[in-house]
Amino acid sequence: MARLLSVNVGLPRDIEWKGRTVHTGIWKNPVSGRCRVGRLNLDGDGQGDLAGHGGEQRAAFVYQIESYRYWQEQLNRTDFVHGQFGENFTIEGLPDGDVCIGDRYQIGGALFEVTQPRVTCYRVGIRMNEPRMPALLTSSGRPGFYFRVLREGEVGAGDEIVKVGEANVRMTVAEINALLYSPNHARDRLERAVRIEALSPGWRSSFEALLQSQTTAAGSGNAGLAPAAAAHPVAPGFRPLAVAAIDQESADVLSLSMRHPDGQPLRPALPGQYVVLRLRRTGGGPPLFRSYSLSGPLSTERYRISTKIEPNGAAGIYLREHVRVGDVLDVSSPRGSFVLQSGERPVVLLSAGIGATPVLAMLYALAAARSTRPVLWLHAARDRQHHPFAAEVRRLMLALTHGRSYVCYSIPGPRDKMGEDFDATGHLWRSVFDEVGIPKEADVYLCGPTRFMAEMKEALAALDMAPERIHVEIFNGSESMTPGVVGAAARAPHLPKDDANTGPLVSFARSGIAAHWKASAYQSILELAEACDVPVRWSCRTGVCHNCESGLVSGAVAYEPQPLEKPADGNLLVCCSQPIRDVVIDL
Repeated sequence: MARLLSVNVGLPRDIEWKGRTVHTGIWKNPVSGRCRVGRLNLDGDGQGDLAGHGGEQRAAFVYQIESYRYWQEQLNRTDFVHGQFGENFTIEGLPDGDVCIGDRYQIGGALFEVTQPRVTCYRVGIRMNEPRMPALLTSSGRPGFYFRVLREGEVGAGDEIVKVGEANVRMTVAEINALLYSPNHARDRLERAVRIEALSPGWRSSFEALLQSQTTAAGSGNAGLAPAAAAHPVAPGFRPLAVAAIDQESADVLSLSMRHPDGQPLRPALPGQYVVLRLRRTGGGPPLFRSYSLSGPLSTERYRISTKIEPNGAAGIYLREHVRVGDVLDVSSPRGSFVLQSGERPVVLLSAGIGATPVLAMLYALAAARSTRPVLWLHAARDRQHHPFAAEVRRLMLALTHGRSYVCYSIPGPRDKMGEDFDATGHLWRSVFDEVGIPKEADVYLCGPTRFMAEMKEALAALDMAPERIHVEIFNGSESMTPGVVGAAARAPHLPKDDANTGPLVSFARSGIAAHWKASAYQSILELAEACDVPVRWSCRTGVCHNCESGLVSGAVAYEPQPLEKPADGNLLVCCSQPIRDVVIDL
């Protein structure tokens, strides 16, 4: 008979870790006497990161004393106490290889249902003083599992754990865990898993993504784990393209059209994607890497990029001053996940300044398809002199049955005509959204300066737009994910304090930073990115969760530790990789 050995709770607290403050509830301590279990939590318990822990599907975490003994032997440890693994219930019995998702258990006065294996993150490594712990727990087949609370009640140490029901579709916690994290994603097992009604929505969506990737032959990697930012990977490397035309689009925007020197077809792009340029400085030194959205129609003959010439923008000034028609530039394949989604929902293309480039490519695609979807073009510019692509947009809108445009000038010039050049004076804001009537069911594609993006997201949230309908492109980096880290000041990317002139050069293309790899200072490319304040996503830091999966624009890496499953070809896991030669990364 299985038995509850200890009930453990703990409220989140701030701890110091690697020079940062982490808010975490990983520390749990045994309760004396009985404890009430609510639908979302135990009395006296809490989670520091509700995005990854807690909630209805993860109300109580369970870990077995048999696994304690296994880890004591594996790690040569004798200092474990109940709650050591952050669990609420330390139990005897119910191994992960026997317990199935959907099994129901009575403990004391409460009733529970098994929903999913534990998803480990770096904080269990902090608690265990063993950074490898997230990977070890997952690869060992001993992750533990979560309970949903079906009936609230009191529990206490010594209570028997009585099985009172089970799911019709039988798959154990260990099987479900291996199906997601191990390289073998057998289709029949995936189809079986998604039929388990009790399986938590997050795990179900991961298995559905894996099934979809098999249907579409999407290629290597783990589609159930890869973040959206790592979608559409392409082979690393650059190819030489010749500049076929240079056009001045506005007072400060320049376009370059490029083709293969021998007329060979170019790789097809998705509307909204970008390419990375490698610009070799005339005075020597490391090359510049910059990402530029493709701003023209989809074509396998030409790529068009457009750049704003900033006063201190090294790459833009280089293109203006040194590049001429006929010159050859090193250009990557198109990449990026900010792409136009198929379907029939209304489309809102929302931009400011040079942010028009990726959404202009989407407008070209919609016009070429003679789309009957409602399409709303919203753009903000300073004045007509600083309004690139105005004539193109007007021409493209004529091809759309349900196309509308609305342009705001913040400081119109004396010759700028309202109703012809622009529709309103001022900035795009909530009042404009109300006036033009943004459909709440629309897909919104947003690109522009940082402040503009923040304001637009705030205004869209006020309209109750669903977050998953708001697609964002950030030119100079990405949105970071640092779960649990609090109070960290946002800093612009920069070279590390101890950058040297030896070792492989690691270039973060979107952030415009190139730093040398020093094996004695960094264990992973993630640590180098952090030293440079390059925005990056991570959670496990040991090659399990794939949150850090990013595009490998060029070069090659090695892994230590080895990830449980390799990323898609053309991507890398920054949390456990090291460069073996110069690399360019899409961060």
